[in-house]
Amino acid sequence: MIDLPAPDPKTLSRRAEIAAAMTRIVPDGVIGDDATLTAFDCDALTAYRQKPLLCVLPQTAEQISQVMAYAARENVRIVPRGAGTSLSGGALPLADAILLGMSRMTRILEIDYENRCVVVQPGVTNASVTRAVQANGFYYAPDPSSQIACTIGGNVAENSGGIHCLKYGLTTQNLMGVELVLLGGERIRLGGKHAGDGGLDLLSVVCGSEGLLGVVTEATLRILPRAPVTRTLLIAFPTVRAAGETVAAIIASGVIPAALEFMDRRCIEAVEAFCAPNYPAGAEAILLAEIDGMPAEVADDAQRIADIATGCGATEIRNCEDEAERARAWLGRKAAFGAMGRLEPDMLCMDGTIPRKRLPEMLDRISGMSDHYGLVCCNVFHAGDGNLHPLIVFDCMKDGALEKAEAFGADILKLCVEMGGVLTGEHGVGVEKKALMGEMFSDIDLAQQEKLKCAFDGAGLLNPGKVFPILHACVELGHMHVRDGRLPFPNLPRL
Repeated sequence: MIDLPAPDPKTLSRRAEIAAAMTRIVPDGVIGDDATLTAFDCDALTAYRQKPLLCVLPQTAEQISQVMAYAARENVRIVPRGAGTSLSGGALPLADAILLGMSRMTRILEIDYENRCVVVQPGVTNASVTRAVQANGFYYAPDPSSQIACTIGGNVAENSGGIHCLKYGLTTQNLMGVELVLLGGERIRLGGKHAGDGGLDLLSVVCGSEGLLGVVTEATLRILPRAPVTRTLLIAFPTVRAAGETVAAIIASGVIPAALEFMDRRCIEAVEAFCAPNYPAGAEAILLAEIDGMPAEVADDAQRIADIATGCGATEIRNCEDEAERARAWLGRKAAFGAMGRLEPDMLCMDGTIPRKRLPEMLDRISGMSDHYGLVCCNVFHAGDGNLHPLIVFDCMKDGALEKAEAFGADILKLCVEMGGVLTGEHGVGVEKKALMGEMFSDIDLAQQEKLKCAFDGAGLLNPGKVFPILHACVELGHMHVRDGRLPFPNLPRL
């Protein structure tokens, strides 16, 4: 089970005072009644719930700046939130914190085709960026499965990826600049439309920082022209191991598909019942390979992939001939998470990354863990870059089921690290994985990361209780920030 910072009784007792101050800043955007706050008490990691102190829904960067200045001055915690699609508990509220929601900041501020970029507010959904530019032959490459709902601010916070991240990169490779509001209300700009930047690369620090360093109020995103030709292959295999070996062989050959996705039999069957994408019957695993580029390049790469798959034992290779067939094939992949509801009412979606050559071994080990814990685990993931998403399904109403699912998930992530991988590929650490950070980082590693956190947020008010397994006061780490004559972390002992 997770642990969050204990609520500050003094802050809780000041709820009406804080609500009045927030109403002066955002007159039409403060939610304080318990019934309505229930809508914000969790994110997509639905095993854990916690109502916030208040929810504030600003519409401008200036309002956010004023909220942050108040929080710093009055020692009030802040939890930033996008659409709440986080799968690691990153946007989980705190009982004594203002939940700062970006859902009303939904404007696309500028489309600049000459510089191939779009400037958006943080509440713009991922899919909306592509919709805004597709008529002119452009698109935004990162495409999480939740792209119709997830927002750019959240994508920046978690460094989100998606199906096409194999060839085109995660958010960090497609983020050109941000406006960031710091604790205290200061607004800074990092990066922009220009190539490169002077000084330290703080833009890369902010991307993936999970709301611990500041609040993004504007993002400049790289858009790409559509490739002349796009082709999708649907490849069926008699064993999971054969599919894993094919993935490693494709990448080793030098072919880099735009996307290379994996689904196992349990997942295929659930998806087929859910949205009928017409996947090959009886397959133990399938790969979806998408190739894009110039016609000759696409034809050559598709043939090389088909030859490799045949050599690894593929039983069927289907060329999706037209756009309708391609869309149906990808519909099934995008619907995989939702389809799990046909198996059990609850699910934990894990997120770890391993070296591609170890995929066959990893899938065998996960199968053994599934038998050990007596829980169904469906495998669907970004196979091309080794980013696993094992879906552990269970019924939390059964005694001990959640605890078993959590232990199963922890074992998968520990194995990822053991195999030379990492704890998260795109979902973030949040609260879900923070207890496992010691599996990957030494105490010295973590202390250095916490020093960076202290440089931005010496009072520890931004999204506390996330990422770091143990909360250290900045004074313990050699960074003591004094504001208005008060030391941060008054509840922690001084060393």
